[in-house]
Amino acid sequence: MIKIEVKVIPRAKQNLLKIEGTLHKIYLTAPAVDGKANQALVAFLAEHFDVSKSAIEVIKGLKSRNKIVIIGDN
Repeated sequence: MIKIEVKVIPRAKQNLLKIEGTLHKIYLTAPAVDGKANQALVAFLAEHFDVSKSAIEVIKGLKSRNKIVIIGDN
């Protein structure tokens, strides 16, 4: 199980991950409307870490750009 700090930047030109120390900046093309950015974040992290979407859980910051995410192996 991995716990990471994430800063999401919605409406970017492309999906991209930048790591700055312990912070993971994730640029997503999805807008921050109706949870679309959160869904895109889960899909992006699942593909990046090669786990299922159900193994990704946003435990803090569902309505914020700053989030804490747990990546487990469900």
